[in-house]
Amino acid sequence: MSEIWQDFLDIIRKEMGSRVVETWFKAISLDQWDMNSRRVYLVAPNAFVRDWVQKNYMGAIRLHLGRLLNVQDPTVFIETTSKESQGAHEKQDAATSAISIVPACVAQGKKTAVVKKRNKQYINKVYSFDTFVVGPSNSLAYAAAHAVTENPGTLYNPLLMYGKSGLGKTHLLHSIGNQIKVRFDHNVLYQTADRFVTEFINAIRFNKVHSFKQRYQKIDVLLIDDMQFISKKEHTQEAFFHIFNSLYEAGKQLVFTSDTYPDDIEGIAVRLRSRLSSGLVTDIDQPGIETKIAILKKKALLNNENLDDDVAHFIAMQGSDNIRELEGLLIRVMAFGSLTKQPLSLDLAKRVFARAGTTQSTQYQRQADFSSIMSQITKQTGYSFQELCSKSRSKDIVQTRQIAMFLMKKYTEKSLRDIGIFLGGRDHSTVMHGVSKIEEQLSSHEGLKERVRVLEAAISPV
Repeated sequence: MSEIWQDFLDIIRKEMGSRVVETWFKAISLDQWDMNSRRVYLVAPNAFVRDWVQKNYMGAIRLHLGRLLNVQDPTVFIETTSKESQGAHEKQDAATSAISIVPACVAQGKKTAVVKKRNKQYINKVYSFDTFVVGPSNSLAYAAAHAVTENPGTLYNPLLMYGKSGLGKTHLLHSIGNQIKVRFDHNVLYQTADRFVTEFINAIRFNKVHSFKQRYQKIDVLLIDDMQFISKKEHTQEAFFHIFNSLYEAGKQLVFTSDTYPDDIEGIAVRLRSRLSSGLVTDIDQPGIETKIAILKKKALLNNENLDDDVAHFIAMQGSDNIRELEGLLIRVMAFGSLTKQPLSLDLAKRVFARAGTTQSTQYQRQADFSSIMSQITKQTGYSFQELCSKSRSKDIVQTRQIAMFLMKKYTEKSLRDIGIFLGGRDHSTVMHGVSKIEEQLSSHEGLKERVRVLEAAISPV
């Protein structure tokens, strides 16, 4: 039973991502399999987990366990190890409790010591204001972030910084935490929003919701990264709303980041959207070539390397506005130079990219993401992104949507769940069906094969 269940977890991890497995399925065990009646018995820790899994994942359970057990469409029962009344209490506690989370690893009687240890772990000391390169695209966000460290909880509270991934939001968030910890004896907590969601669910699962009210009451500075990940999670938003109010009214500093302006985040309650926008909201834009060059030279200097302007300019022109990707290119060049004992030069940088088969921006064209794939699909087919994400059942739109699912699965490492969310909030099983449909038809449908070939050539031209 345990081996079959482990194989099932591996399948779910590939389709839906590790967070679904760690949050829900790791808490469940495969207890019994009745071959004659084709009945599968699972055991959940409480009614909340049981109900959630039954509502959201029963189709996947029947499909994949059926395949592993070599039976079609088995009957699945999920029982609980706790009393039904306890499960009902947990659900009510999640909806009405004023404060939410605590990681399951915190032991009774050691809360203070463990919280301090976790806070130190979450704040990355590598990030500081001194190592942040300021340019026209980020100067306001930098100034605001620096200002809140002067007198936390008074100026720019809350502060929300938004912009695309890899532009420096997380760097500034950690810089705020590090600066405040140096200047004041404050309890600073950095969280990613997806970890916030996971810990909130774990608090419900393990009956920890009430016991963690005190944790957030002791926080002086709360830093949360990627707030868009609490979209469409009503209970989590409810808990966060009360945390926000409690800390704000106590004069504690709140700083958030997101990938878009608060009003443009879908699935956020109006009152929470209002709270996020109530202080200073500032954006971080894509850096210009001068800022890219300055960032690369600064990064090289931190690694005791002197980067000439022509080398920095060449690397900066390699087609990415994502600072993390840009720094990754620099590290590759420095590593090659170090291993071959050659000085950093323009010739060396060109040879490194030539060895990798990259010139100018082709590397990023080959490493496709959802946006680049969708851009090519809308360009080639004439359908808009809104049309492909809509509920339209037009035959051609449905097929085009399924082609998008197929290409996103093939050219990215994202889970089926992530693809479904991107394409209008669809379920992972819908994506799985769409991918399978295209795979089945490619061998016999010449028109579809040519359509997919053209799109693949546009997505991955080399």
